[in-house]
Amino acid sequence: ISYKPFYETLFRRNFTEYQLIHHHGISANTLYRIKKGEAITTKTIDTLCDILNCEVQDIIFIFDEWVIGPYETEQRVKEQQNGGDKK
Repeated sequence: ISYKPFYETLFRRNFTEYQLIHHHGISANTLYRIKKGEAITTKTIDTLCDILNCEVQDIIFIFDEWVIGPYETEQRVKEQQNGGDKK
């Protein structure tokens, strides 16, 4: 799981982690888990989507190394970080 889209969405929506914690009740531990790339609940993802007025893909990017292999995963992550597949 990559939370890079979360930070991009925060920036685009002009939100700070401080606002999420102090104005919207998101725990500092949740933001720590996001920073470390650890799992968060689907309820938390839903709450973040509500707060940021966005979709799930604006919070997380999911890739599966077991299915597509580490090289392909690296390429897909790079594509996602650069705005998706440019055809």
